[in-house]
Amino acid sequence: MSTPQSATLHRTLGLVEVTAGGVGIIIGAGIYVLLGAATAQAGASVWMAFVLAALLSALTGLSYAELSSMFPSAAAEYEYTRRAFPEWVAFVVGWTMIAGLVVAAAAVSLGFARYLGHFLDVDPHLSALGLLVLVTVIAGVGVKQSARLTVALSTVQIGGLLIVIAIGLPHVGDVNLVEGAKVGGVVSAAALVFFAFIGFDEVITLAEETRDPTRIVPRALLLALGASTVLYIAVAIAAVSVVGADVLARSSRPLADVMAHDLGGASVGLVAAIALVSTMNTTLLAITAASRMTYGMARQRVLPRALTYLHRGRRTPLCAILAVALIAAAFTFVGELALIAAVTDFAVYVVFVAVNGAVIALRIRRPDLVRPFAVPGAIAGVPLIPVLGLASVAIMASQLEGRALVIGTALVGVGALAAWLGRARG
Repeated sequence: MSTPQSATLHRTLGLVEVTAGGVGIIIGAGIYVLLGAATAQAGASVWMAFVLAALLSALTGLSYAELSSMFPSAAAEYEYTRRAFPEWVAFVVGWTMIAGLVVAAAAVSLGFARYLGHFLDVDPHLSALGLLVLVTVIAGVGVKQSARLTVALSTVQIGGLLIVIAIGLPHVGDVNLVEGAKVGGVVSAAALVFFAFIGFDEVITLAEETRDPTRIVPRALLLALGASTVLYIAVAIAAVSVVGADVLARSSRPLADVMAHDLGGASVGLVAAIALVSTMNTTLLAITAASRMTYGMARQRVLPRALTYLHRGRRTPLCAILAVALIAAAFTFVGELALIAAVTDFAVYVVFVAVNGAVIALRIRRPDLVRPFAVPGAIAGVPLIPVLGLASVAIMASQLEGRALVIGTALVGVGALAAWLGRARG
């Protein structure tokens, strides 16, 4: 058996693979269903909501870039928080991030099952479980092979959005894109489409499998967020230009309606096929990120040591991969997709608070630390962007439903209890 001392993760990933992973997990199936609801809030100015959501995401993204350049680790958020706050706080943050990723994998696998139902009459739970088995095998084969598949799947995802943009390009100018724009509507829509950006941070969990992670990981994170933002804004403008804000706002399948303008009835099948690719890619990336954080925390001896086991040849954390996949499979039986997705969002917000807080705390307490990438702008040693990042998280979290807040708080509470029991035994 490989041990933490005798084996390490393979450093095989470059800028292209890590950036593709970021784009792949950001551009999930969400854009295919969220655009209509967001247009109902913001009207023809829905593209502004994507700009605002991107800016809010970038605030925390810059904090991630600074910390990932300082502490490139598979343990990611756990490692960052451990450097700034007490160990038990770091454990709760790491626990919450793993829980969020595992629940996300369950939610997205259920989404995959829904789209597969367009082509095959298969029980949704069996479809979701089948996807989890497939991505578990892929994740166990090796990170280089998984990265190549991610690049291919991400290319298909981007291709779907480029089709929408190409259809809309001749119609740009047909609709006034600022008509009726209201601050309240744009902000409400931004809170909704913010969910479509969640996941940009997961590239940091690949730090120990990336060549020159101090340089590549921060760049890949920001590149993935930037590329996804450009695509989202272009898609929003194209969609409104083709079918109009009123039609888009009432649509349950907005991008299919846009494609139908040129492709007719074939658009529904095309969107379903692209969504299958998107959900598969997102599930694979969520399982990969959760397993790397689990492995990293186990290596720090705050999770069971068995989870540090690496396959001797492929250097993949097999026990960690199997553990997170099995828990994700259990969550698929919750069945309520919107609820478990909202719980994922809650977990992400908790972690975003910790990341922004860690940047502020380390700037004040350890200004001497080497920062290959530093968030610009500070007053009296306090960086302004992480402060704004905390405010943006508060805005987004205020949109969560009550049940998600209760379940999410319970998950954090379980993590806090586990940390307390661990300290008591220690």
